Amino acid sequence: MKNIRILVGASLALSLSIASLPACEIKLNKDPALAKSPSLKIKSTKVEYLKDLDLMVFSMDLHGPAGKTVPKAVGQLDGAPVVAYVFPTTLKAADVGMGSAEGIVALAITSHPDFDDTPLWDEDANGKYDDDKVIYHTHWALLAKDDRVPGGLAVKEFKKEDKSVVLPPTNCGMPIYLDAAGHSVVERGNTIKALVPAYYLRNKTSFKFDGVTCYMQVNTSCMARPMLGVYEVYSVASGDLSLPYSTK
Repeated sequence: MKNIRILVGASLALSLSIASLPACEIKLNKDPALAKSPSLKIKSTKVEYLKDLDLMVFSMDLHGPAGKTVPKAVGQLDGAPVVAYVFPTTLKAADVGMGSAEGIVALAITSHPDFDDTPLWDEDANGKYDDDKVIYHTHWALLAKDDRVPGGLAVKEFKKEDKSVVLPPTNCGMPIYLDAAGHSVVERGNTIKALVPAYYLRNKTSFKFDGVTCYMQVNTSCMARPMLGVYEVYSVASGDLSLPYSTK
């Protein structure tokens, strides 16, 4: 939990820096029905290593049909809603190709109908690579504590001119620690799974994790808010985001 302690310790400095920024309001585009959806209420979560396939399977069991609840499009990137099934882990940033950056490494299964940030992958197999916006797909993200949003977390940002930033070549092209590795997503009944080759994690098959469902939103107009922050948490598997679960 070292990374989490570091993030909490940095919150005071963050608050002081926010105070110097000009105030601006963020219009939330979340559908109120999302908070009531059983598809976003976690029943249980697990991560298994299948040795015969050398595969890590991230799995979340829900109270409703998996992957059937998606956000409504707003027609632009700024303010674009994102619904996510998230697995925060104790993995290090280097384990997913993000160098020595500090933060919480998380696998996120997301849907966002306003933009396609996986240009290398054709998730619906229709021969087009830029129209898979609403289909649930995977991202690796580095999360940082951020009091500028109600959910208290955001994808960690960096300055474009910072040459020390390390990202995998499958990154999304935004100045945030976000990668689109193209891992398969499987939806069966009330269960959603992401299939991750063990080599992608540098063969780290033993780690702690948790499960979260949440609403995120893109922001490109208000410098006092993060570019991609968590605005509402719908469900937490552990109840307190303590990352108590171990891979099997």
